[in-house]
Amino acid sequence: MSERAPAGINVHTPNVARIYDYMLGGKDNFAADREAAEQILKAFPESRDGVEANREFLGNAVRYLAAEAGIRQFVDIGAGLPTQKNVHEVAHEVDDCARTVYVDNDPIVCVHGRALLANTPTVAMVEADLRDPDALRARVAATRLVNFDEPVALLMVAVLHFLEDPYDDVAKLLDMLPPGSHLIITHMTMQERRSCDTESVRQVYTRASSGVYPRTLDDIRRFFGDFIILGSEQFISPALLARFAPLGWAAVAKHPG
Repeated sequence: MSERAPAGINVHTPNVARIYDYMLGGKDNFAADREAAEQILKAFPESRDGVEANREFLGNAVRYLAAEAGIRQFVDIGAGLPTQKNVHEVAHEVDDCARTVYVDNDPIVCVHGRALLANTPTVAMVEADLRDPDALRARVAATRLVNFDEPVALLMVAVLHFLEDPYDDVAKLLDMLPPGSHLIITHMTMQERRSCDTESVRQVYTRASSGVYPRTLDDIRRFFGDFIILGSEQFISPALLARFAPLGWAAVAKHPG
């Protein structure tokens, strides 16, 4: 993005999607976003590598679900700004008829995303909030790209840690999924040995468009409910998982039905 603000964009407050974009080497960010990202990097120097590992995990998980589990419908909640190797691009490597609906609650992100995705008929971007599951489902269904009577891959990648208490809302979303569906979650962790660094990151996000709420591994696992968690080694190497354990955790799970 140009440093001159497009209409409706606040360039003075760091935005979580644009911080993420900067970490990935993107250009859709402003000085305030870059300053916040650099502060995060001071606390967690491995953050940039962690963001890239998060994308690697996402890509591997989507590829597995498309190729091995036969999933052809993907709903990516909290998608943020489109970047390289997006969900629909990875799914299309397996089947170019796979459908993807991106969901974000930031209207500016949605406008920008729709413009970038306009020429892809199997993809849509809708404005909705995870904290209103019924409205989110209705808006996704209205695209006619996702049929909730058939297996769906539901993605909540690096989004739940921006919500203070989303457990009931996540549970409602999982209840909407039919047998054969899968869930992908990545989440910022909270560990005692890096508690001071985690607090520094929390302070950065108090000045951003959203606060951040790191959780323990047990608290992250609660989001999966009765879904069956698959072995993470299928999606990321054990060495990478161990290296980034103080920063985040990720898993793929399948519907128990």
